[in-house]
Amino acid sequence: MSGIYLHIPFCRKACHYCNFHFSTSANYKDEMVAALQKEMGLRKGELHAPVESIYFGGGTPSMVTAAQIKALIHEVYLHFDVVDYPEITLEANPDDLTKPYLSALKESGVNRLSIGIQSFHDKELELMNRAHNRKQALQSVLWAQELFDNISIDLLYGTPHTTFEDWQKNLETALALDVPHISSYALTLEPKTALDHFVKKGVVSLLDEKEVEHQFLYLVDVLTQTGYEHYELSSFGKPGYRSRNNTAYWQGKPYLGIGPSAHGYDGENRYWNMSNNAAYLKEIAQGQIPQTTEKLREIDKFNEAIMIGLRASWGVSLQAMETALGLRYRIHLEQQAQRFIHQGLLQIENQSLKTTSKGAFLADGIAADLFLIDFLEKAE
Repeated sequence: MSGIYLHIPFCRKACHYCNFHFSTSANYKDEMVAALQKEMGLRKGELHAPVESIYFGGGTPSMVTAAQIKALIHEVYLHFDVVDYPEITLEANPDDLTKPYLSALKESGVNRLSIGIQSFHDKELELMNRAHNRKQALQSVLWAQELFDNISIDLLYGTPHTTFEDWQKNLETALALDVPHISSYALTLEPKTALDHFVKKGVVSLLDEKEVEHQFLYLVDVLTQTGYEHYELSSFGKPGYRSRNNTAYWQGKPYLGIGPSAHGYDGENRYWNMSNNAAYLKEIAQGQIPQTTEKLREIDKFNEAIMIGLRASWGVSLQAMETALGLRYRIHLEQQAQRFIHQGLLQIENQSLKTTSKGAFLADGIAADLFLIDFLEKAE
């Protein structure tokens, strides 16, 4: 199976923490949608497995019309083999979701909504420079639930000046809404963002890492006790509501990235489109795909298997590692993992290397420490 990701590079405002590719100018939306359609036509032969998920990300996909979303979904069906009941997800901001728009989205073929709540506290939303407030956040979910069963909301933890009590109330509000999926991320300080500037100027102070970890552990404890499966570091779904798009990514399945800055993977190569709207439109108009490709070496495949595996509940399959890359890679991984096993951060269960509950918060850092395998190439 495979997936298609479509990047809609427009936002109403620039969130202070975000470093994704987007433009706050709404100009050229029609031209951009037409370019995404054309790019799919140019790349119609690149997927060799049926499409099981179509994902509209950004940016803010809910800034384009439902008719445009419908046209893009139609284009997917025109050029690719799609399974009978694909997951079709649209990321949306609360301030964009009205009853008529939601109804039109439902009619367009969208069957899953990912709503960017981030917080139910107005003071946090203002600090993030989000375009919505608490009231809109709550109302958007209630309206969406009238039409959609499969709904996910995003929440940020570890935000500046946020107390543990604030985080508890955020989760209480989320659980009261009873959505089937929650994606929750730790706030990260990205270079060249407004938040980065505020921190350097001393206007904003980041939370201590121990406090951020405390919020994460509470998140995991509360959601798993409430019936959510913690299937990936930032992803929690009730039984039957895992994101098929996210799961495919963490399982290393191929996917096609359409639009400026979109990334893709074909099993052997990773590629990404240029992050410039005007240049992207010009290249596509000329029938060119504005893309950079990186062929993955064995060392890259090893590192990626660790990176995505340790974030997922199923871990890194040692047998799959051996089959794909050879016994020496498996032996190396098992040897290097021993120190983390002794520290109670990793464990081997059913022939898979996984984080423990203690190690989950540190998954990315542990993975980075396991990347150091240059000597294997020198030995060849």
